[in-house]
Amino acid sequence: MMQIDKLLDLVIDKGASDLHLAVGTPPVVRLQGRLRALNTPPLSAEDTIALMKSITSERCQQELAEHGGTDFGFSFGDKARFRVSVFKQKGFVGMVLRQISNKLLSIDDIGLPPAVKTLLTRPRGMFLVTGPTGSGKSTTLASCIDFINADLDCHIITFEDPIEFYHPHKKSIVTQREIGVDVGSFDEAIRRALRQDPDVILVGEMRDLETISAAITAAETGHLLFGTLHTMGAAETINRIVDAFPTNQQEQVKTQLSQALMCVISQTLVSKAEGSGRVAAHEIMVLTPAIAHLIREGKIFRINSEIQTGARYGMQLMDDCLFEHFRKRRIKYQDMMEHCVNPQEMLSKVKESGMAVAGGATAAAQAAAAPAESDTSGRAKKR
Repeated sequence: MMQIDKLLDLVIDKGASDLHLAVGTPPVVRLQGRLRALNTPPLSAEDTIALMKSITSERCQQELAEHGGTDFGFSFGDKARFRVSVFKQKGFVGMVLRQISNKLLSIDDIGLPPAVKTLLTRPRGMFLVTGPTGSGKSTTLASCIDFINADLDCHIITFEDPIEFYHPHKKSIVTQREIGVDVGSFDEAIRRALRQDPDVILVGEMRDLETISAAITAAETGHLLFGTLHTMGAAETINRIVDAFPTNQQEQVKTQLSQALMCVISQTLVSKAEGSGRVAAHEIMVLTPAIAHLIREGKIFRINSEIQTGARYGMQLMDDCLFEHFRKRRIKYQDMMEHCVNPQEMLSKVKESGMAVAGGATAAAQAAAAPAESDTSGRAKKR
């Protein structure tokens, strides 16, 4: 019988981000963004049930039986924490475990510009971190909370599902509440938090209209509010928030956002050129009078132009950040092109720079010669 502690030790030793456990296949880990199967026999139904029960509480097992899935977090000794999703598929039990480092990274460690530290000292506003699943949003938020915790005397309240990073009390008091355990839902948690003398509120995920509305209200009423959305880019994030509301409320929401929004950081993780670890690429939008005006007028499509010319405020576009990583040889040309927003503009930028890519070829030669490859699922993928 396979033991969960040996699997978790392997995940930590290899630096894997995730562990997948499913019937009919060996355990699979995600290394540098790629899935890698372990050299072990395939798991049986009995294996996955035993592995699940070894780390899942009775309450969560009951939730799995009643609803077909459950999420929770747990500490693996003092080595790391894991966020766990247990679910049923084809009548069997499956699990995905995401590794959460015990070490809190600093703002500098995750590559955010110094201007972000200034934003974190503001007393009010909505600070959003966005990106796809697995892009490091939780790590960025934990770094921001740790910065405030160490430097300012605040009451910080976090709402997470489940709690990922544990924050000890430093200069601030930190209250961490888990959805489903300490409080019923995100929107209920935000409403109750307003009576708990908060200075800073963190909402683990703004996933529905009620939570988004409560978060905007909290930011409007004089609190610094952190939240996440699964969007890419500041413009798409603003559109997503506005579109979550009924049509007859959208004009009012644009006005509220133009006053309450402070910053949007969109991010993705890219494999390092040397093959060990990943580096974060960020798009950063800071609310200025010009951007506030564009939001009120509904001219969201012009926000990228303001970001491009807003370097003095610490702003940058995703593609500019990716190109800077490539210019400094932190990432490979292929990975930059895979993650960029506008491949044609990026290709033109590389051509103009005269930089060589893999094998000493120019970007133009590489782009012309590279055939379409297929990933493990058989789908064509442009490199």
